[in-house]
Amino acid sequence: MEKGIFAGLKVLDCASFIAAPAAATVLSDFGADVIKIEPPGAGDPYRNLPNLPGYPTGEHNFAWLLEARNKKSIALDLSKPEAQAVLYKLVEEADVFITNMPPPVRAKLGITYDHLAHLNDRLIYASFTGYGEKGEEANKPGFDSNAYWARSGLMDLVRADTHTTPARSVAGMGDHPCAMALYGAIVTALYQREKTGKGSHVASNLMANGVWAASVLAQAKLCGAKFGERRPRERALNAVTNHYQCKDGRWIILSLLNEDRQWPTLARCIGREDLINDPRFITKPDRHARSVELIRIFDEVFATRDLAEWRKILDGNGLVFGVVGILDDIPNDKQMLENEVLVPFENDTMLTINSPIWVDGAKKVQPRKPPAVGEHSDEILRRAGYDEAAIKQLRSSGAVG
Repeated sequence: MEKGIFAGLKVLDCASFIAAPAAATVLSDFGADVIKIEPPGAGDPYRNLPNLPGYPTGEHNFAWLLEARNKKSIALDLSKPEAQAVLYKLVEEADVFITNMPPPVRAKLGITYDHLAHLNDRLIYASFTGYGEKGEEANKPGFDSNAYWARSGLMDLVRADTHTTPARSVAGMGDHPCAMALYGAIVTALYQREKTGKGSHVASNLMANGVWAASVLAQAKLCGAKFGERRPRERALNAVTNHYQCKDGRWIILSLLNEDRQWPTLARCIGREDLINDPRFITKPDRHARSVELIRIFDEVFATRDLAEWRKILDGNGLVFGVVGILDDIPNDKQMLENEVLVPFENDTMLTINSPIWVDGAKKVQPRKPPAVGEHSDEILRRAGYDEAAIKQLRSSGAVG
């Protein structure tokens, strides 16, 4: 396991943007040899994400650093038969093929499951779509903002209250959980292959993962449950599972699920011991019935100290709460650094975000910087058995970039 659980596993990443390529990234973190297949020229259009309006600007392509680490790139124009022939040669030796191209595009480029499965009966073919591979929406393009976030009900559910507008998602918020689902499907198929010796077709999609993320309330709806009014923070039904603003503008969220035991502790540590025997708040039903009054009191109390002070007080009294984090917190988050949530690139001090899985005794590779478009084309072709004359011919035809 010194080189990783998946050392020697050969993965073809023939996908774009986030969810499907990120599944390949997780495999690479555990040692898999991942070849990124992208079109010549500009390559995967995801490389251009930081240039779109509204995204952060800087000297580094942050999106590509995250999704394409550890990979090698070959540039293939799969509209050309010569490039398809190269891909088929790679498939013959591959363990996993990943794509998120819509089904009609897969058919046009010759990369459907039926095109590839007969070349290698041990191949795991992993496909990812917006809305699933059956039904009238099977060919419909999907991104996490629409197929995951909006379609699932999450966009409606997380807004502050019934009267505010639906909440926008942030970049990749649905894609990265979806990547873990596709990764899980691939690993499950690899386990099945250990038992049967045969590969298979596995799939996941944005819509299914979105509903899974919303599944507690979605299941309630499926059971015919009755839903109450969605109330704003100031009128929440439980003051001790609500969020409050500190003196310095930062926010915390209380999560006192063991309310009966922790209520006296909370009252004491915020300097309001009088609330313990206040007839308005003595029992849990009392506190819930008068949650609006209690929220007003807590708003005044938490506004008297900065976040750092409240953090020390609440932690010191064993109360369950969370800091409403901001991006500025992340680079110096000691807990994230000590648990290798953030890890440095190889031969660099720049940090990247680790995949959220650890296995005792199985080493992860240190992240390597991502490739340029077609950076490893010649190397990959030579390894596949092409000589220099054949490589030159592939390049002159435009099949390889």
